Amino acid sequence: MITSGMSRPRSLILGLCALISFGASASIPEIEPGTPFTPLEPTREESITTQQIMSNLLRGHYERKRLDDRLSEQVLDTLLDDIDSTRSYLLASDVKGFERYRTSLDEALSRGNMEPAFVIYNRFQQRVSERLSFLLSELKSNAKDYRYDDTETLELDREEAPWATTSAELDDLWRKRLKNSILNLRLAGKDDKAIIELLTKRYQNQLNRVHQSKPVDAYQTFMNAVTQTFDPHTQYFSPRNSENFNINMSLSLQGIGAVLQTEDEHTKVVRLVPGGPAAKAANLEPEDKIIGVAQGKEEMVDVIGWRLDEVVDLIRGPKSSTVRLEIIPSSGATSDSKIISIVRDEVKLEEQSAQKEVIELKDGDSTRRLGVIDIPTFYIDFQGRMENLPDYRSTTRDVRRLIEELKEDNIDGLIIDLRSNGGGSLEEAISLTGLFIPTGPVVQVRGARGNVEVLQDQDPEVLYDGPLTVLVNRLSASASEIFAGAIQDYGRGLILGGQTFGKGTVQSLRPLTEGQLKITQAKFYRVSGESTQHQGVIPDILFPSLFDKDKIGESALSQALPWDTIRPAKELRMNPVTGLLPNLRERHENRIQDNPDFIFMREQKDLVSEMRDKTEVSLNEAVRRKEREANDEKRLGLENKRRKAKGLPLLDTLEQTAEEVDKKDDEATAEAAKQDKEEADAMLEEAGFILLDYMKLASPGLTAQRN
Repeated sequence: MITSGMSRPRSLILGLCALISFGASASIPEIEPGTPFTPLEPTREESITTQQIMSNLLRGHYERKRLDDRLSEQVLDTLLDDIDSTRSYLLASDVKGFERYRTSLDEALSRGNMEPAFVIYNRFQQRVSERLSFLLSELKSNAKDYRYDDTETLELDREEAPWATTSAELDDLWRKRLKNSILNLRLAGKDDKAIIELLTKRYQNQLNRVHQSKPVDAYQTFMNAVTQTFDPHTQYFSPRNSENFNINMSLSLQGIGAVLQTEDEHTKVVRLVPGGPAAKAANLEPEDKIIGVAQGKEEMVDVIGWRLDEVVDLIRGPKSSTVRLEIIPSSGATSDSKIISIVRDEVKLEEQSAQKEVIELKDGDSTRRLGVIDIPTFYIDFQGRMENLPDYRSTTRDVRRLIEELKEDNIDGLIIDLRSNGGGSLEEAISLTGLFIPTGPVVQVRGARGNVEVLQDQDPEVLYDGPLTVLVNRLSASASEIFAGAIQDYGRGLILGGQTFGKGTVQSLRPLTEGQLKITQAKFYRVSGESTQHQGVIPDILFPSLFDKDKIGESALSQALPWDTIRPAKELRMNPVTGLLPNLRERHENRIQDNPDFIFMREQKDLVSEMRDKTEVSLNEAVRRKEREANDEKRLGLENKRRKAKGLPLLDTLEQTAEEVDKKDDEATAEAAKQDKEEADAMLEEAGFILLDYMKLASPGLTAQRN
C-alpha cells in the first residue's frame, strides 16, 4: 500500500498524489513537437475555494500569519522553486515578468483571483513543452553524432544557478542532459538504437502529458505553494485526491507498501510502511529512485518524468501479483540501476503489530537475557474498540502481553525498538508510556491560540520497572518521538540510535467547496517543555547512520515550524541517567572501535557522502566507466573487509548473494554464509551491551522511574 508520508511531494502537481489508486490511464493523443501549449483558465469554483482556504489558513493555522506583501513574496518564491527548482525551463525574462506579482499575490488571494497563478503556470508549461520538443529534435537529428571522448561535464546542482537569458543557453544545458541520459543507458548495457527508441518514447510521453494538463493541475500547483509558506504539512487536496485520501485511510488498498514523492523528474521512496510487501522484501530503501515499472514478466515501462499519480497507478495491482521496479539505489552512483521484484499485498494490522524476541549476550563469565519488543507503528483497532470486542488489537495491549511473556522468560532488561516507526495513534503513545511510569503527564499540545493541553497517563500501575532502553533512528517520528521523549524526560531509560525525524505538529482535515485542506493546528511538547518539532529527540548515545539529515527529516523540509519551548508540565527531578552518560559513552566507543559492523557503517557513510556531494559529472564515457568501477571496488572492499573480520566468506562481486556463496564454497564456508544471513542486528546488539553497562553502573534505586 502506498500511503501518506512525513514530507511534501515536490512536483508539477504538489500534494499527496502518492495516496491515490487510479484505474488504467486513458490513452493520450500524441502531440507534435513544437505545438504551442494551450493556456488554461481558472474556474469559478476555484475562486470560491481559494477564499475558503485563505480563511482557514489565516484563522486556524498554528502560525498566525498575515496576508500581506511578505507572504506574497514567499508564495512567488516558493512557486518558482517548486516548478523549476533546477532553473532549467524558465528564462530570466519570464521570471522578470512574474515580478509584477511579487507584492500583489496577497490581494489576488483575498479576492480569489487566480489569474496570476495561471499566467505563471501556463508560461512554465509552454517552456516545458519547448524543452521536450528540443530533446525530441536532438534525438531525431543530432544525438547519433554525439561524442563521448571529450572533456565536457554537466553541473548537477543548479539550485543557485542564474536563470538562463537565452534559449540557446538552455539548449546547451539540455543537450548535455540528453548526452548524460544516453551515457547512463550505455553504462547500463543498452545499445544506441535501443537508447534512442527508449528516450524518444520517454520524452514523447512527457510532451503528451504536458498538453493534457487541466485547470485543476495549475490550481493545485499554486495552492500548495501557498500552503507550503505556512508549513510543509499543510496541503490542499483536490476533489480527486481527497476522495482517494479518505479511501486510503482504511488501509484496504493493495500495493507495495511505500511512501513515494516526486523529486524533479524521478519518483523517490520516502519510507516503507511497516509490515508492507516492500519492507518484507528488503530490497527497496528510502531515497531510492524508481525509474521503471513492469507488471510481472511484461516489458519494463520507463516512468522518468511521469506524474506521481500515474506511477502509483502502475505500481498498484491485485494481491499476490508481482511488480518489478527498476531503481537507482540511494547508495549508488547516478548511472547505476537495478531491477527488483515485489509481490503486492495488503498491509494488515497483525503484520504491523509489536513482536518480541530474546537475545543472549555474554557478560563476563555469565550470559544475560534481554527482551526486545519491536514496534513498527502505533496502531489501534478503533472499530473493535467501538464494538467492545474483548480481543481488539492495539499497541499497548500487545506490548503488555509481550512484556508479561518476557517476564516469564526471566529477562534481565528490556529494549523497545522504535526504528523506522513513523508514528500513528497519539492515544497509544500515551498509554504505552504508562506501562513504564506511574501517573503523570506524557505530552503537551499547544494550539494556535496558545492554549496548552497536558495529556496524562492516568493508570498508576507500572507494568515494567526494570532496566530499559529505547532504540530510535531518523525515521522514528511523531508518536515514536512522544514516547521516546517521555522516557528520556522521566529518566526512565536510555535513548539510543539516531536523531529522530522531528515531526512535532498536529494536522486536521477541513472540507472545501472543491476538495479538502489539511492544516497544521497544534504542536507537541515534551514533559520538559521542549518541542519535538524540527529537532526531534536526540539520543543519549548516538549511533552512526546512513540517513542524510539534510535530505530526510523535518529540518530538511522547507518552511518547517521551528523548535521552541514552553513551561514544563511538571517539575522533574535529577535525571539518574545523566551522570552515567560519560562513562556509558566511553565504554560504547571503546567497544565499537574494532567492531566490524560499526566500522563498515562509518566507512560506508563516508563513501555515500562522498558520492552525494558530487555536483559535477563527466560526459566522457571512459572516465565514467573508471569512476563506476572504482566506486564498485570501494563498496565491495568495504563489504569484504567486514566479512573477513567476522570470519565470513568473501564476495567476488557486489551482486553475489549468500546463496551463491553457499553453492560454490565448501560446507564450512556455506555454514558461515548462512550465519551471515542470520547474524544479529549490530545496532540492536550494541544497544544490549549499553543496557548491560547501565545495569552495572546504576545503583539499584536508579533503574526505577521517578515519582
